[in-house]
Amino acid sequence: MTAATRVLTAHVPLPLADKVDQMASRLERSRGWIMKQALSAWVAQEEERDRLTQEALADVDAGRVIDHQSVQAWADSLGTDQLLPVPR
Repeated sequence: MTAATRVLTAHVPLPLADKVDQMASRLERSRGWIMKQALSAWVAQEEERDRLTQEALADVDAGRVIDHQSVQAWADSLGTDQLLPVPR
């Protein structure tokens, strides 16, 4: 059974459209296939970014944070003879 689909339209700069066409040709795939792959990858990336953001906010709410001064002191020690341990 074929999944229901819907057409989405987007105006893209000509150089980007040309690259999509070149990739479709090189991969012997349709432009639509390339666009579905790209959009699926972007959606997955954004979902992961949102998940990580929610995880980070939960850490903040639970008090699992490292103060800025500790991080800055550690960063400043990088590349020196007196490297500080990673703040925890």
